[in-house]
Amino acid sequence: MPSPETLVALPGRSERAGSAKTSPVRDLLALTERPEVISFAGGLPAPELFDLDGIRASFDEALGAPAVLQYSTSEGNPALREIVAGQYTANGLPTDAGDLIITTGSQQGLGLLSTALLDPGDVILVEEPCYLAALQTFALAGARVVGVPYLGDELDLDALDALASAHAPKFFYTVPTFQNPTGRTHGLAARQRIADAAIRHGFRIIEDEPYRQLRYSGDPLPSLATFAPDHVLSLGSFSKVIAPGLRIGWVRTTADIRPTVTIAKQAADLHTSTIDQAAAAHYLASGRSDAALAQIRAAYADRRDAMVDALATALPAGSSWNSPDGGMFVWARLPEGMDATAALPHVLRHDVAFVPGAPFYAGPADARAMRLSFTTYAPDRIREGIARLGMGLAGVA
Repeated sequence: MPSPETLVALPGRSERAGSAKTSPVRDLLALTERPEVISFAGGLPAPELFDLDGIRASFDEALGAPAVLQYSTSEGNPALREIVAGQYTANGLPTDAGDLIITTGSQQGLGLLSTALLDPGDVILVEEPCYLAALQTFALAGARVVGVPYLGDELDLDALDALASAHAPKFFYTVPTFQNPTGRTHGLAARQRIADAAIRHGFRIIEDEPYRQLRYSGDPLPSLATFAPDHVLSLGSFSKVIAPGLRIGWVRTTADIRPTVTIAKQAADLHTSTIDQAAAAHYLASGRSDAALAQIRAAYADRRDAMVDALATALPAGSSWNSPDGGMFVWARLPEGMDATAALPHVLRHDVAFVPGAPFYAGPADARAMRLSFTTYAPDRIREGIARLGMGLAGVA
């Protein structure tokens, strides 16, 4: 055994790993596991709305073919890709199965695109605030992240144009429909201007659309790829409309980078679970998914309304919040002088939780902001949780 004096220190972690922030959502999950806690922190689908019978039947059907347990192609199950391509085409964006690569959740798709497109030090633009796990992914890729601010509830498109001109970014990352964390949606004119900026300045757009099918009011909007087909890479997921445990998502690629994304997928995990893909394809083809999604939408609309209505009497005077047309989140701001992060410990004492808005910012944060998820609980439980939230905040204001 060498003496302590002769031991050589092991190499440290990479600089990129050290730059990635922990997720407060994941950290909060450990604090909110007690059944008495009402947690608005995690963006968790309602488990009672999972179509267990339909999903179980689809797994049984998929297991009828031994090949479903074999290695498979990196691009993914052909039947599943055809179904997803058909959904895009039906929504006005012509898509072939060959345009798609099935991923282990859309989060992996984001990582694959970062691997395919980014070198350390490259500049990218993101919405400010931004989906937290995207910020983690970009940090691990060594990117320099520049935030595009909002003016009220609208993205500052003049700032997008100016930042693109100043930084020559590799891409702009956006969740254009029912954004995480804010629930905001880019309107038709904004989508056109974002696409136009990409064309003029020569950057790509990564369009992350995990909530697109969770619309409760308002009219559907076209994909950004409709306006700039060669510039837009789209991500999608079944996590919010079937079940997150399947871990199935996809990337809709453009022809120029498809081979590179495929190689990145091969290096990451060879392919997404074959049994899960086959079961998802059968479930979608069975027709059960349409009825299940209609039930999910109806339930979530009621839950959104319950939360928005309850906030009016629970939050301190001077607070504000939005009422999104879909998705899973309400974005609220406490009155001037209050700090959502500092308020969280007081609120937790009332067995209720939320996520402070600060970690969702690449740059200076809005200390007053907070994200509240409305999908996990029935309306009565939501109203009880918001009442507890109000009591907790009353002790801070």
